[in-house]
Amino acid sequence: MKSGQADLPLHYGQVPVWLAQRMSALGGAIVEAIVSEYGTRTLLKRLSDPFWFQSLGCVLGMDWHSSGITTSVMGALKHYVNRRSDTLGLYICGGRGKHSRKTPNELRAIAQKTGLDGEALVRSSKLTAKVDNSIIQDGFQLYLHSFILTKEGEWAVIQQGMNTAERMARRYHWHSTHLQSFIEEPHTFIYGKNQGQILNLTHKEAAPTRAGILALMREKPEKLMREVIKLNMPRHHDLRVNDVNIKRLGTILALAHDLSVVDIESLLLLKGVGSRTIQSLTLISEVLHGTSSRFTDPARFSFAHGGKDGHPFPVLTKVYDESISILETALQKARIGDKEKSNALRKLSKVADQMENTFKANYQLETLIKHERTQAVNYGGRTVAGRIQQSKHPTQLSLFNK
Repeated sequence: MKSGQADLPLHYGQVPVWLAQRMSALGGAIVEAIVSEYGTRTLLKRLSDPFWFQSLGCVLGMDWHSSGITTSVMGALKHYVNRRSDTLGLYICGGRGKHSRKTPNELRAIAQKTGLDGEALVRSSKLTAKVDNSIIQDGFQLYLHSFILTKEGEWAVIQQGMNTAERMARRYHWHSTHLQSFIEEPHTFIYGKNQGQILNLTHKEAAPTRAGILALMREKPEKLMREVIKLNMPRHHDLRVNDVNIKRLGTILALAHDLSVVDIESLLLLKGVGSRTIQSLTLISEVLHGTSSRFTDPARFSFAHGGKDGHPFPVLTKVYDESISILETALQKARIGDKEKSNALRKLSKVADQMENTFKANYQLETLIKHERTQAVNYGGRTVAGRIQQSKHPTQLSLFNK
């Protein structure tokens, strides 16, 4: 089924090498941890949720609201996953521009190794692109097509189109589970801003029109698809109060910076880890183990490591590297049956969720952002413009108003 849709401001530019390498390492470790804990089906389900996908991009240090999340995250995951496909039972095909056109041949090559029906997979790939490019005429022209496939033949598609006149991008999410029709309301999600009336031949009321236009496809659409989930990201670069669930964010900050608020023995298993890294690990833990209701404010996850455009604050490379190291160590130990560290990481998200019921925020978002920016130089803060330099007039800010 088509699972969702997201609208994002259209941003151009390149991801710097220092961030791309970290995105691949941390993003890949997150994918591997999810597959190990929950299986490939759960991973595909999460990838087909635009809110979760946006949250993942924010944790990985991308601009919290921009179109670049799609290209960069999928590129980072493809680089990691395809080198470990035999172990993970997972493959990622396609990509942006010329890479999207390689999808059919990549799928056929995978089919030869796995015994899957290559031509059926190619047909699914082409139909998802045709639907979002032609059957839905919403002013967005596809330029990215990523096909994620398991060795069992289950798949998800993430593709993105651009509207240069409006300077917006729209991301479309598909998931093969329970797919009844490519033609009638198939999306799990389309991520984008409502820009008025469009031609949508996938709407159930367009069945008579499709009967004439799409007769060659010989499809018999079923009326069993649920309403599409929609996520609209704003154009503004700065992070504002309306973009973040301040209570959820406050819970995570309290857990990380004021550990007296909770008795959590499992944190002892992460001894030596600083409070700032605990903050990042808690947000990573939510991406790994959180339920769908935890991702309604994806911008909150930019407080894990920051964003490459400096919003809400520069990418904290030292914290990022520590997060990668801890997660990779947990994965290595889990492979030999020692799940102590991975269980400790799992506990972080559970405790944050439990604390939320009674926690009362006593600070302002602007104060938190100023604090993170002030401290960025101590944690290797970087943006696309370069390294953060020590201010001539540093200001120490308290996270909590006592």
